[in-house]
Amino acid sequence: MRKEEIYNCVKEALIEALAVDEEEIRPESTLVGDLGAESIDILDIVFQLEKMLGIKIERGELVPADIINDKEGTYVQDNKLTERGLAEIEKRMPYANIEELKKNPMVSNIITILTVRDLCYLVESKVGVDPECGINPGI
Repeated sequence: MRKEEIYNCVKEALIEALAVDEEEIRPESTLVGDLGAESIDILDIVFQLEKMLGIKIERGELVPADIINDKEGTYVQDNKLTERGLAEIEKRMPYANIEELKKNPMVSNIITILTVRDLCYLVESKVGVDPECGINPGI
């Protein structure tokens, strides 16, 4: 599958779930801040992508729930990610802009850093992308 095809599928899912115009969707658009997604919308988007592409995105794969719900204080203390928590997020979310999260490492900010590009990267990892195939629309 080509990157362009994945990008178009992601756009289609975003348009359907968020009722946004295609022109609003750019690779750098944040799902929450720019496109207005809420947690339930993210679930809908993931479901639509799974259905369209025949893939499975496990719960907690887009945003690692076990880190967010850490009760032992290893990853989270006072609703803020610890250094170890930030390192773990960076490891498990290699597609996300962790530098932005480091500026304000509140747990609630994890979802706010996710972009259209991040969602595309996750889907690409699921379907396998031929690097020799297709146009890269700035993703």
